[in-house]
Amino acid sequence: MNTFWGDPALAERAQGLLGARHPVAAVATVTRSGVVTAGWGCAPEADFEIGSISKGITGLLYRDAVERQVVRADTSLGELLPLDDSPVARIELGAISQHRSGLPSVPSPVRRALRFRVRGENPYGDTLEELLAQARSAIPGPPRPRYSHFAFELLGHALASAVGTSYPELVADRLAGRLGLKSWYAPSLPVDLRAMSLTGRDRRGRPRQVWTGEALAPTGGVRSSVGDLADLAKALLDERAVGHSALDPVARFGSSGVMIGAAWLTQEHKGRAVTWHNGGTGGFRSWLGLDREAGTGAVVLSATSVSVDRAGFRLLP
Repeated sequence: MNTFWGDPALAERAQGLLGARHPVAAVATVTRSGVVTAGWGCAPEADFEIGSISKGITGLLYRDAVERQVVRADTSLGELLPLDDSPVARIELGAISQHRSGLPSVPSPVRRALRFRVRGENPYGDTLEELLAQARSAIPGPPRPRYSHFAFELLGHALASAVGTSYPELVADRLAGRLGLKSWYAPSLPVDLRAMSLTGRDRRGRPRQVWTGEALAPTGGVRSSVGDLADLAKALLDERAVGHSALDPVARFGSSGVMIGAAWLTQEHKGRAVTWHNGGTGGFRSWLGLDREAGTGAVVLSATSVSVDRAGFRLLP
């Protein structure tokens, strides 16, 4: 394993949990006394694709908007986005926040699978206009629990539209700027990447295209360093982050005892109620989890597309 930086004890433990399949990784633990970080194969300031933890960010922004009375749970997408009289226009924001929109995981799944699995390309490089066009032609199914990247893309852009801004600017204004999370951004194109941005690899070690896209941002396009994601975890535990009520479980999600708030999942794990979200892109995996009762949290980021969930649960202090 590569030479580590940060806390030696945390690095040794995390390397033991993640193993040789994660040559570029960073981890953090959070307690009431502060944040501890460690990593290897990258600089401490390097930013990773955090994948669907972006949905957790969108969930925070949704609850923040509700609490500020900018939107309501029953506000429809059509009130905020130009969706004409399409069926998708009638979907309510609250339903999306709990993955009950009836929308599929992604639009045009066969085309995207071809681009990603066969060619190794980014399957989510759509513009906002392309996303809206796909939404106008979509036919929602029953409003049962169904994880949807598509729906969270629409939710995030609808929240931004409600205050007359873009999704990246909304993230910067309501969360990143207030918490000092300087590494957070959502690149629309590969040329937008920063000097400290990592490129990931698949489980066979092959380089993967970065996942950028204007439409993608609210569902999987935010990038972060491990320190900034740990600072978010600390702010959530301290209830300093706007929209932290998104963590509160309000409905059952599936049949395995998992509950959902606004994107965030809560489940019992070895006698503890853990609130968490994970993420995965073509070359990255991520996990953020919180034991809100104990006031502890953990973050795992890897620039390899091999799951880190088990390590995340085990790293939770």
